[in-house]
Amino acid sequence: MSNSKLIIVEGPQGAGKTTVTDFIRHGLKYTNLYRLCGTSDSTPAGKQKAKDMYYDLIEYIQKLENKSINLLFDRTFFTEEIYSRLKFKQYDFSDVYNELVERFSKLDFDIYYINLYLNNTNLFKKRLERSGKAVTDYAKFNIESSIKQQEQYLKMADEISKKYPTIKVFNVSNDSDEESLKAKIKEILKF
Repeated sequence: MSNSKLIIVEGPQGAGKTTVTDFIRHGLKYTNLYRLCGTSDSTPAGKQKAKDMYYDLIEYIQKLENKSINLLFDRTFFTEEIYSRLKFKQYDFSDVYNELVERFSKLDFDIYYINLYLNNTNLFKKRLERSGKAVTDYAKFNIESSIKQQEQYLKMADEISKKYPTIKVFNVSNDSDEESLKAKIKEILKF
């Protein structure tokens, strides 16, 4: 197994992914950060676009195996599956998702799946009141949407931990202060 880390940070809108990924990027040496948001095409044609994009991503990651670099992702195909489960998409992504997570679990990295969530869902209101953020038809920035996303992400994290022992799954509450959150992340990733 490689000593390089492959880190995925997922969670609902407003859970703190940007804060966490920025912290990891600057704190963990030799780390490249990728911010993915999937495709905005929610039609059935969008499924093929997403499939192609994420299969290419897995191939790209494979090329970086054993290169002594850490890869950090703020969202990936896990989000695509969540949005599909919540019917933000007009298609079912589960067949593609299952193939992708299977391939992902076999990559030669120490693989971490960090799922951020909020115990106090009232915090979503404050965090979602961000200026300059675009609102889309399929994933509106609102509390109800974030709570539904959070429920699905927690369910997904449980599914992954039960089925894929090579993926280290961590559900991390982001209700406390930023310093406590950073301490949790440092403990998980050991840096």
